[in-house]
Amino acid sequence: MIKAIGVNTKDLEIVKGSDFQLKAEYMYDALQLSSAISVHDAHKAASEVVKLGDNPKLSGLIYPIMQALDEQYLDVDAQLGGTDQRKIMVLARENLPKIGHKKRIEIMNPLVPGLIGKKMSSSDPKTKIDLTDDEASVIQKIKNAECAEGNPDNGIMAFLKFVIMTIKHDKKESFMIERPIKFGGNVSFKTYEEVEKAFVDKKIHPLDLKTAVAKEINNLLTPIRKEEKALSALAKEAYS
Repeated sequence: MIKAIGVNTKDLEIVKGSDFQLKAEYMYDALQLSSAISVHDAHKAASEVVKLGDNPKLSGLIYPIMQALDEQYLDVDAQLGGTDQRKIMVLARENLPKIGHKKRIEIMNPLVPGLIGKKMSSSDPKTKIDLTDDEASVIQKIKNAECAEGNPDNGIMAFLKFVIMTIKHDKKESFMIERPIKFGGNVSFKTYEEVEKAFVDKKIHPLDLKTAVAKEINNLLTPIRKEEKALSALAKEAYS
């Protein structure tokens, strides 16, 4: 995924949690934080990330404490996450200084809603696009996605806004919707706002929009699929 979006991985360092989370100093800090944070605040911080239920496991309340400490032990300047991580980030900023560690910069990006319903679900493949989905699966999922004519409040438009049009802007490219001449012919857009206005004004049919979005997603996934096939072949050879 990182390679596919053009990130230079030369200076990228991947660190596993087990590389530092089992060390004595980390566990000592975890105990210190657990004495500084109330059960109420830990529950509040974890509520949007961990499935707690009416009788939550203690591990769900430890989770935000560990995520806060990860900032210190990864020695990072900033943490990037979705808006669902906001309460954990607030907990980290408020409590790390209590045990002698500095506050970090917290950066959040919007969460793209599911293709069906308001939220993506890892247990329901119809609500999301997997990085390893083949071309036909992407087309079918986008075809079945909720996208009422004239209403921009859906997963298709959100993905277009936060992913596709962001990439198009960075590459100085336009977003193209291909249509037969009898339905108005091809039309291109430089900004998301232009697309949204045309969609709200019902100048773009949902099916045409879906076709264009599915094409763009498949273009994004093509290099990931190639990398995944290479890794799968390597794993198969290693363990056969």
